[in-house]
Amino acid sequence: MKVLITGANGLVGSAVAKQFLQEGHDVYCLCRPSADLSFIHEILNKISIIEGDVLDVLSVQNAFEGMDLIVHAAAVVSFAPKDREMMYKVNVEGTANVVNTCVDLKIKKLCFVSSIAALGRPSQTSATDAVKVNENQKWEDSPLNSHYAISKYQAECEVWRGEAEGLDVVIVNPVIILGEGNWLKSSTQLFKYVYDQKPFYTEGFINYVDIKDLSDIIVKLSTGNIAGERYVVSAGTMSYKDFFFKIADSFKKKRPTIKVKPWMMEMIWRVEIVRSWLTGKAPLITKETAKTAKTKFIYENNKIKNALKMEFTGIDQTIERVCKYLVSKS
Repeated sequence: MKVLITGANGLVGSAVAKQFLQEGHDVYCLCRPSADLSFIHEILNKISIIEGDVLDVLSVQNAFEGMDLIVHAAAVVSFAPKDREMMYKVNVEGTANVVNTCVDLKIKKLCFVSSIAALGRPSQTSATDAVKVNENQKWEDSPLNSHYAISKYQAECEVWRGEAEGLDVVIVNPVIILGEGNWLKSSTQLFKYVYDQKPFYTEGFINYVDIKDLSDIIVKLSTGNIAGERYVVSAGTMSYKDFFFKIADSFKKKRPTIKVKPWMMEMIWRVEIVRSWLTGKAPLITKETAKTAKTKFIYENNKIKNALKMEFTGIDQTIERVCKYLVSKS
């Protein structure tokens, strides 16, 4: 099968590319000319790189011609106000371009890598009780929804439009993805935070999944007979405190000891804005991430476990593997 992956130079896309190769498929990757290809460096001689951009309709059409399956993983993930306009363009307009091209070329199937953020968050939540969320969660406007969440929700609307026009689609909604990556990108920054022995932790929950499990799920859903469905992909839930403690123990570093109070979080994100202005670097915490850091949502995984008859990798095994990798690269 000829498979094209957008965003193959990212954490998810690169893992999916490697998984498809292991399954014996022909893998093509749509990448911008200036893209950092370090994530797929070791497989460059086994895949075909097609230069293009999801915002360039002509390059998308040229890349998709003759493909059987498209995995759309390209996206901008940011909570910084300066990235907002481009994030909406890539995540919404770019997805619309992908969907339209799939429909026009009669691509057999589109797998869209969305996010649990696209499910939205209930606006009425208890300060102490955890709220369970699954695929049946209806989007509602809420101050807890970030602009990233809105962009992914609107992107999903484009995918469902494609289904209405005759395209076979499947959507995955992963939680925070843990895997071997760059210290300064995506969820790996959480490992860096603990490695640097920062003293603070928040009272919220983290929902996590191993990149190896996610890539396996994407390949199985993409190549199987399932269509017209979306799946929450989560291995489990735990407090940020326990999560940070496990990482610290694996690194043999000091555990964080100071629980962040709400008023402290309000002060921290404001300080980060100033630091970002002065240094030009992205803020570690924004107003949006400060809101969600203290939330307690549990994303249920019953649907995907039943569909694929699978079990997820344990959190201890994932953390040990990722920590070992990061230490080897430091």
